[in-house]
Amino acid sequence: MSSGGGTVLLWVLLLLVWSPAEGLDESHEDDECADLNNTTWTEYRQHRAKLQVQYLLLTRRTLDCAQKFNLESLTKHNSDFNISRPTKVIVHGYRALGSKPSWVKELGRALLRAQDANVVVVDWVYGASFAYNLVVENYKEVALQISVLINQLQKHGCRLESFHFIGVSLGAHVAGFVGTLFEGKIGRITGLDPAGPMFKGADTFDRLDPSDAQFVDAIHTDSDYFGISIPVGHVDFFLNGGKDQTGCARSRFASMYGYVICDHMRALHVYMSALNGSCPLVGIPCSTYEDFLKGTCVDCDVFKGTCPAIGLSKNSGILDSSPIPQEQKVFLLTTSSPPFCAHHILLQLEVSPLDKRAEVEVTLRTENLGTEQRLRLQTDATVYRTVLAHPAALCEISSITLKNTGAWFSRQGQIHVRSVCVSEFPSVRTEDPLCVNNFIVRRGAPWSHDFVQVCGVF
Repeated sequence: MSSGGGTVLLWVLLLLVWSPAEGLDESHEDDECADLNNTTWTEYRQHRAKLQVQYLLLTRRTLDCAQKFNLESLTKHNSDFNISRPTKVIVHGYRALGSKPSWVKELGRALLRAQDANVVVVDWVYGASFAYNLVVENYKEVALQISVLINQLQKHGCRLESFHFIGVSLGAHVAGFVGTLFEGKIGRITGLDPAGPMFKGADTFDRLDPSDAQFVDAIHTDSDYFGISIPVGHVDFFLNGGKDQTGCARSRFASMYGYVICDHMRALHVYMSALNGSCPLVGIPCSTYEDFLKGTCVDCDVFKGTCPAIGLSKNSGILDSSPIPQEQKVFLLTTSSPPFCAHHILLQLEVSPLDKRAEVEVTLRTENLGTEQRLRLQTDATVYRTVLAHPAALCEISSITLKNTGAWFSRQGQIHVRSVCVSEFPSVRTEDPLCVNNFIVRRGAPWSHDFVQVCGVF
């Protein structure tokens, strides 16, 4: 947020519109199954002096029936908690209306489909509701209570490195403070759009940072409003620049969910999709999003050639190195719906010198799928590079079309294209770019070229 007044206004707006419907639907649980809490304003006023935290346990055997979990559970012979398995700890964030976070169990199921683990859900809705500034005052106390549980689990044989915290929004900073209490010995913390208001300028002691765990990764999707804009982990994934997400409403006259929190919650939905493993969501290190879009960053040399990927791979899939690079910003483009994966296509256009400015519309097509990109050509440059998000691989691109667009009298009448090339990055194979050389694009007469290629044959 740029100002405290803006922060208050946004959180008031969020208070009015954030309802249980903001997450995924969840089925009705049987009476013997535990569930997350709701709270009302009246209950909050009655019990706010006592911060109530409860824990739920999900395992592959109890996917659809969460069990209450506490210190006494560890002494029960029939407990589903298994100290030999890794433990995932889910921590939700701010709950404007005191509602239970309806996405939690879906995230738990996604984690368990990907890995046989204990999934412990931290339910602190009584301390996370209504007034955001008071909620921020509670988060360290929540972390202290969680640390008591972790200490007990250690006494029963759990190793600190076996814990992986997944914190959403404000929950990411709760997880970070748990990591601080254990001097960074927790195995991993994943922050899903860590909260920004009241944390961007905070000391690292008070927010998530790389020292909080052996490995910290974060996904940023709303860094201009509810999320934090600075890197907070070893690897920070900035999706579509970390701000405006494809498919989320840009007008406040659209649905309030779409305008207010769609960007913020996108990190969660992308993470759950990545756990399904249907396609890789790989980030490219770069200093800025603008440089990334200009095509100046196309490799992962800072990670010894292996690009980090969203998901459960150790250290996000990057090769072991000591020390692990910190606060590395990586960028990737996504689509607007699951599985969110897009292929990064680098477009390079070289033209002969121009007398006037020009505008070129480039379209890549794969069957009925098309990606368009406009390039503004100047009189003082001849080479242009830009990155596109295409829904299919390079080898599936069937055609490329160029149109000379723009005003009739102020733009170049015809453009001599020395070459136009498209290439995919990062590539697991060595693929030659698809290039077409030496042709003219006239105004009003689109130029098109068909590629004849077969995937897997190069």
